[in-house]
Amino acid sequence: MLQLNKKEIAELKRLCAISEQKAQLTPALLNIIYKKKWFKLFIPKQQGGLAMSLPDALKLEEQLAYIDGSLGWTVTLCAGANFFAGFMEQKKTGKLFHAMNVCLGGSGAATGIATKTKDGYTVTGRWKYATGAPHLTHFTANCVIEKNGKPVLQEDGTALIRSFYFKKSEVTIYNDWQAMGLKATASRSFSVKKLKVKEERSFVIDHAHVTLEHPVYSYPFMPFAETTLAVNTLGMMNHLLDEATVALKQKKLNSLQFKTADEAVQTAKQEISKLSLTFYNNVEQSWNELLTRKRLSQKTTKQISNVSRQLVKLCRGHAAVVYPYCGLAATSQQSELNRVFRDIFTASQHALLTYGE
Repeated sequence: MLQLNKKEIAELKRLCAISEQKAQLTPALLNIIYKKKWFKLFIPKQQGGLAMSLPDALKLEEQLAYIDGSLGWTVTLCAGANFFAGFMEQKKTGKLFHAMNVCLGGSGAATGIATKTKDGYTVTGRWKYATGAPHLTHFTANCVIEKNGKPVLQEDGTALIRSFYFKKSEVTIYNDWQAMGLKATASRSFSVKKLKVKEERSFVIDHAHVTLEHPVYSYPFMPFAETTLAVNTLGMMNHLLDEATVALKQKKLNSLQFKTADEAVQTAKQEISKLSLTFYNNVEQSWNELLTRKRLSQKTTKQISNVSRQLVKLCRGHAAVVYPYCGLAATSQQSELNRVFRDIFTASQHALLTYGE
């Protein structure tokens, strides 16, 4: 899916290493992303996007995560936020998504309050953490809707939550990303205070509110998000296993020690390869179901959620088993193996794939 030669991949790795040191994607790396349209995986071609199917996008995101965790994670989260274009009023967004460098990002947590006004909302809130904050053009956030000082309730009695997007100039950004891994994602907190926005800056992410034709927008958002995060862990884990293979060969191990360590690596590769094949088959089947029936059944949606969680859990488990065999060199923060390990377990803190079945 990447369609990159060895020289281009080597250059990406070089720029990613620099980005790791600078704790954000460098301008040179961003320029490659803009040219390749990786932030616009799901944007229609008429708006300068790639209009990818979900199965194809997942394979690309996995490959990027293999090259570098921060690269894969940032592309995935930003392309996922740009995906919201399919739920916005097209006449109101105008040429927004035609821009080469347009990049949305934000938070799914409803830690803001939006008070209904005559022609829109007044929004106040603070959110953690917006991936790629330094290069974002717009920030997205979820808010609880209030009217007359009280939450607006839905038919089932739960609070009404809507999504919003803000211009970068309208938000305050906090340089508070101190995580052990995914350093170059520069995932910073942001806030707004009594910000007045018009109605069209609010949107709802579900099938009933789709405003663009591409079938990807009819794929339920939860399994969409779960699959995209899962392939990031998969890509990083395959990278870790390849780095571990090299590390074991460089260590002075006797035959029994090497056999024990190598068996751990080979078992991990086999089990992960088997489950990742099941994962991609399930995603492909769900995509075909969407194209045929226009909707996913609850059974299919549940199946995708389950296999995404299983894949992430399996990868994390094998990472914890394999890493101790790699030696003290793997504990150096300058080593690539250490960086991949830190990235995997930083990604593991994303609540979407941590809780549930």
